[in-house]
Amino acid sequence: METKAGDPGAFAHFDLNRVDSPAFVVDAAKLRANCQMLADIRDAAEIKVLAALKAFSMWSVAPIIGEYLDGVCTSGLWEARLAGEFYDGEIATYSAAYKPDELEEICRLSDHVIFNSPGQLQRAQLILEQGRAMGGNFDVGLRINPQVPTGEVAKYDPSAPGSRLGFPLDQLTEGDMEGVDGIHFHNLCEQDLEPLRQTWDRVFDFIEPYFGQLKWINMGGGHHITRADYQREELIEFLRDAKEDTGAEIYLEPGEAVALDTGILVGTLLDTGFNEMPIGITDVSATCHMPDVIEAPYRPAMLGELADEDQIPIRLGGPSCLAGDVIGDYRLPVPAEPGARFAFLDQAHYSMVKTNTFNGVQLPSIWLWDSETDALECIKSFGYQDFRDRLS
Repeated sequence: METKAGDPGAFAHFDLNRVDSPAFVVDAAKLRANCQMLADIRDAAEIKVLAALKAFSMWSVAPIIGEYLDGVCTSGLWEARLAGEFYDGEIATYSAAYKPDELEEICRLSDHVIFNSPGQLQRAQLILEQGRAMGGNFDVGLRINPQVPTGEVAKYDPSAPGSRLGFPLDQLTEGDMEGVDGIHFHNLCEQDLEPLRQTWDRVFDFIEPYFGQLKWINMGGGHHITRADYQREELIEFLRDAKEDTGAEIYLEPGEAVALDTGILVGTLLDTGFNEMPIGITDVSATCHMPDVIEAPYRPAMLGELADEDQIPIRLGGPSCLAGDVIGDYRLPVPAEPGARFAFLDQAHYSMVKTNTFNGVQLPSIWLWDSETDALECIKSFGYQDFRDRLS
């Protein structure tokens, strides 16, 4: 995959030596700007927008998100607990499968509990009844699989053949819709409006018989709404039409769009060498700090990378013993010498939530910067005990 973001924004003027290394730095001003843009679309289209914690769960900035958006969506019990503890607004929880002993608490915490299949929903009826009897005020949703592949990479496409995510639309029956308050589908990944239109064209025909029944329709995430080239005016018109046609509340739950271009990952070049090409070892690890670099795979954009094709690039990799811990080949904006600082762009979403301590590699600290006031605060740093206490 090729990253579709990477705008340096105010980070173009940020002194990388102001923080330790490795370190995530999140710009609160850019986060506010993204949330304001989402809120403007929400208000113009008269829909609701939830922030997806699976992409960005830096709860220290929950007050910013709560100021603009309608709540959050979560992927299971622990995210639902985090939402209940720190975030304002509604909580919508979806999981590919719930453990019965966790579902009762999920019902207590959530405003919307979304199931992956009618079979799971039927087996959970007793728990749902008990939850309501104990005062739970939640809706029940069903995730459908639109069976409309639109993704660039099949393994990231919920509509890919054999996908486990959502109930296949062509199997949906009237009996499957009993007790269902809302329909959920999530079919996009870093995409714009046209794939959403394609998805909705198919979904519409299958769920039209239930428009009088459905309280809400959740169109999921993967919408790159805050990207500069997104068709926002057309999106507003599309959402207004969907709301009018269905008579249901329309929800979007962007994840990346909330945190798009809000954060960088600062690193340091530790050593250099030559093996058929220049080699650099850094304290930033693809394996431990940016797993999507390997899993997607993709090449993260570098802050200030030189465009001079006459300069020989250096291959950067992490300090772990994994041979595949390679980030990519870069033309550094600074001399390729030990001690040089650099930063990768657009690392607030997914990278932060996926970090791990394989090989005992240190976790990046987390900093909050406000590019409007220049206030800078270390939100959290990690030490040996964080690595030790995950083990036994």
